[in-house]
Amino acid sequence: MIVVMGATGTTGNALLQSLLALGTPVRALTRTPNRPIPGVTGAHRPPVEVQYADAADPHSLHAAFKGASQLFLTMSNSPAQIGLETRVIDVASETGIGHIVKISAPAAEPDSPVAISRGHHAVEEHLRASGLTHTVLRPYAFMQNLLRLAPTVAQGIILGTTGDAPYNHIDCRDIGDVAAAALTRTDIAGGTYTLTGPEAISYPELASRLTALTGDQIRYVDLAPDELRDHLVHSAHMPTWLADHVTEIQQLAITRPETPTSTVADILGRPPRTLDAFLREHDGHFRR
Repeated sequence: MIVVMGATGTTGNALLQSLLALGTPVRALTRTPNRPIPGVTGAHRPPVEVQYADAADPHSLHAAFKGASQLFLTMSNSPAQIGLETRVIDVASETGIGHIVKISAPAAEPDSPVAISRGHHAVEEHLRASGLTHTVLRPYAFMQNLLRLAPTVAQGIILGTTGDAPYNHIDCRDIGDVAAAALTRTDIAGGTYTLTGPEAISYPELASRLTALTGDQIRYVDLAPDELRDHLVHSAHMPTWLADHVTEIQQLAITRPETPTSTVADILGRPPRTLDAFLREHDGHFRR
């Protein structure tokens, strides 16, 4: 049995759909038992079990992991992430989970300039020390997160602090397909993989593509890091830690120029989904 944490989240649900397509038995976990899990209906049971679990509640984790052999570990980034994910790993070890696939982040290093990436490094180290077989996926920016730009795109602008530095994006459905491969193929399990889409593009180029897609003039406005952080906190109403994170990962694209990897194609035997295809699929979000 494969347990999927974060089954209502972007990457967790993408994996769930990939496993359903393979006909693989799966236990989907949710913190809100009455909340529907996208893509999971009565027609899918079996092989889908839906069960309550909360990483802050070890008893619920013990019950959710009982009888399972593999675990997909993903959580929303937060200041509490290190404590929550290390607890999940400890409970997995206690309950007999043999293999964990963890969603991590680029630049997951002890001295990373991105605080969240330093946290992921700490969790990766805890996972290594556990002795469990583990696969680490380090995806770059999710294409799905570009939908959050819609409010400013409607005003004809994209705000950022990347200058003209290229920026990697990946469709979360490709992350789900790679995670499914790691959970169902022995040749993939146990590695650490950096995941990107097929190209890295700058925010000015993104603005140009959205202009061509929508027919509306959209321009990129480059801000100083402090200016972007203030906008995210005061106008976008982000918590300070998240505004710091967005600013840090955008600055990372400048200090460490980003280029695409071939990892998704190497694992899946097909090219990753393109940014242009994603924008066309969701063009309604960006139209005024």
